[in-house]
Amino acid sequence: MALIHSLEKNGNFLFKYRGQFPIVLFLSAIPVIYFTDYELFDKNPTLKIILTSFAIFISFFGQYIRAVAIGTSNKETSGRNTQEQVAEALNTKGIYSTLRHPLYLGNYFMWIGIIIYTCNIWFVIIATLLFWLYYERIMFAEERFLERKFGQDYVDWSLKIPAFIPSFKNYEKTPIKFSMKTIFRREYSGVTATIISFVFIDFVKSVFETHEIKFELYQGIIFSIAILITLILRTLKHKTKLLFEADRS
Repeated sequence: MALIHSLEKNGNFLFKYRGQFPIVLFLSAIPVIYFTDYELFDKNPTLKIILTSFAIFISFFGQYIRAVAIGTSNKETSGRNTQEQVAEALNTKGIYSTLRHPLYLGNYFMWIGIIIYTCNIWFVIIATLLFWLYYERIMFAEERFLERKFGQDYVDWSLKIPAFIPSFKNYEKTPIKFSMKTIFRREYSGVTATIISFVFIDFVKSVFETHEIKFELYQGIIFSIAILITLILRTLKHKTKLLFEADRS
């Protein structure tokens, strides 16, 4: 098998199971936290607050990037499909005129913020490298699909738009109005996963520090609020038409 076909095959496989990537991070975080020395942060509460705030900001900045991309997406572009690549139209304006893969950039910031919260710089570096290797193959497979689907139109656009690091020199305003309903309908699970991830990291830290397996009150409250919001939005999505939009995916 030629290398180009091998990379595409691997990319399609990883695309199908990309939802499992966060699970790897969850499991990896446990030994990382166990072997991380938190003495500096225990002695300096201000530093701990700064790092925690920075980690949360980075994660929700990633969610913001995803929200901009999804909230202004063409109806005919792919949604949360997992089985195969799907697209009936190209997104080339708005945030897609600054980079080709804003959703994956958003994913990176979402998860790297959580990893920063472990306070282990080596974990941040290793996770960044793994993320790049993982998503590089997914992006390769996706672009091969789009090139076959849209031909020269896709090639012309891709040649002037960077893949992952934004450039605003070719920015074009999108004619598609931002939709908050779309965000509520499509992104509640990602927000919930981010919140629960922070609670999980905090819980594991507490277990190793106190040698007791118990939820702190604030952890339980944050976890419960995240689940409640998810249940409400999921119910509205599947049982009502409040979040329905005829011109959005």
